[in-house]
Amino acid sequence: MAGSSALLCNMNKQIAIFYPTITYRRHSWCVIRRICMSVSRCQSQAQTKRKSAPQDLVGVVGLEIHAQIHSNTKLFSGSQVGFQAPPNSLVSFFDASLPGTLPVLNRRCVEAAVMTGLALNCTINRKSLFDRKHYFYADLPAGYQITQQRLPIAVDGTLTYSHLGGRKRNTVVTKSVRIKQIQLEQDSGKSLHDDYRSQTLIDLNRAGVGLMELVMEPDMSCGEEAAAAVREMQLILQALGTCQGNMAEGQLRVDANVSVHRPGDPWGIRTEVKNINSARNLARAIDYEIQRQMFVLESGGTVQNETRSFDGKTGHTIPMRDKEGLQDYRFMPEPNLPPLMVYEACSTAPPGVAPSQVVVLEEVRKRLPELPSFRRQRLVETYGILPEHSFTLVNEDGLMDYFEAVVKETKAGPKKVIGWVMNELQGLLHQQNLSVSQSPISPQALAQVLNLQENGQISSSIAKQVFQELWKTPGKTAQQIVKEQDLGMVNDSIEIHRICQKVVDSHPDQVQAIRSGNKKVLNKLMGLVQKETKGRADPVLVRAILEQKTS
Repeated sequence: MAGSSALLCNMNKQIAIFYPTITYRRHSWCVIRRICMSVSRCQSQAQTKRKSAPQDLVGVVGLEIHAQIHSNTKLFSGSQVGFQAPPNSLVSFFDASLPGTLPVLNRRCVEAAVMTGLALNCTINRKSLFDRKHYFYADLPAGYQITQQRLPIAVDGTLTYSHLGGRKRNTVVTKSVRIKQIQLEQDSGKSLHDDYRSQTLIDLNRAGVGLMELVMEPDMSCGEEAAAAVREMQLILQALGTCQGNMAEGQLRVDANVSVHRPGDPWGIRTEVKNINSARNLARAIDYEIQRQMFVLESGGTVQNETRSFDGKTGHTIPMRDKEGLQDYRFMPEPNLPPLMVYEACSTAPPGVAPSQVVVLEEVRKRLPELPSFRRQRLVETYGILPEHSFTLVNEDGLMDYFEAVVKETKAGPKKVIGWVMNELQGLLHQQNLSVSQSPISPQALAQVLNLQENGQISSSIAKQVFQELWKTPGKTAQQIVKEQDLGMVNDSIEIHRICQKVVDSHPDQVQAIRSGNKKVLNKLMGLVQKETKGRADPVLVRAILEQKTS
């Protein structure tokens, strides 16, 4: 009976999570009653159902990433790009859609899109076209957005990403997702809703800012994979310098297209979850939406083709509107912009055109930096560290540079350094919610601690104590702390012999156990010696002396 009650509570809790619209009091009683009547039947027939049921539903996930191009000016005007500038202070006549204004394409934005396409192994179209996408919002003064619908600047790429899997979350799982296309487009303005005054205010500072829309094929199956893919994309864009990728400032926004189906069957009806602003919320939104759709279908309902938003507080997706189709946007060629041409080499550019006005693939390729995947491979090959450690070093902003700076300054091996960086440094950073750049201990300071340990001046336990002191008082050096607190190693062998003899004499039972073959007890005696010396005795010497005295 207790087991049935627990199962009932668990099932009712799942229904409340996956399908919140049925938690009203009048309906909740009916649901609970139906479960009560079927609990024993579920328990007795569970094995039979598992054998005879069709394949389980699985999720299908595709992403659309809107990356704000890192550029001083907007895509089609000379207005400056700035975050948190006074409202409507960065707006040109063209951004405000005043009659008679014309777009002028920003070469920097084109180069950023081409570089991103090359990094993602895309085919760069030598000729691409601009289109008008019509929809009517107050923050879109022209009534349309200039984008690339028919022929985008880049197509058919691949993003390879990794995430930690396995039981202990320490196995690197590598997958890939196809990039359908990368297109240039302009951003809209921002609507600020004032509920107190019941009015909406419009800020056009963001209107016309250059975006790259990266459209991914539905090659993912859950929130974890999607979050890992977005994080890898973020790292690539930051390495390229084409997008700063700050999701909190809206520089990277993600729309997720989610559906469920049974393997082998056609894809199900999809919903779109709009404007997700963090990788964590992306994973939460996708996983919730997959479970919601599964519940709808298994209850005999139909998934609606709609656009939804994600509420980070409740963890639920919420209906916004019916999903628009191509006919709703009324795409048409942009009449004020000629075809965008990209050239393979300077020699193939048309004569008489200034080099500053031409985007050349050959030149962009030369400027491609080391990408995250190559960084991980180089770390493993150069320093002999584990792949999962390289994964963490590259994914944490600034951590790889910190690690390499420590390695250059210390005599300690890379594997020892990685232990300190991953455990001691990261532990304190995460505990205090700090980034690597905010660490009070510089790479050089950590290297000094490790050098003291390597030179035999301090023990491993004292090294950790010095590290903690450096964190509290970053103005001091490791040598100062060791000297002020008298933490140096005890090098007087006569004194160590005396302390070891004292420990042996006062613990006859442990000595007898060691002599009877229980060598593990020796570690306890070593701990007592270290306690007497405050961790300043050489553990190798202590062990040798204790082994001699207990033999």
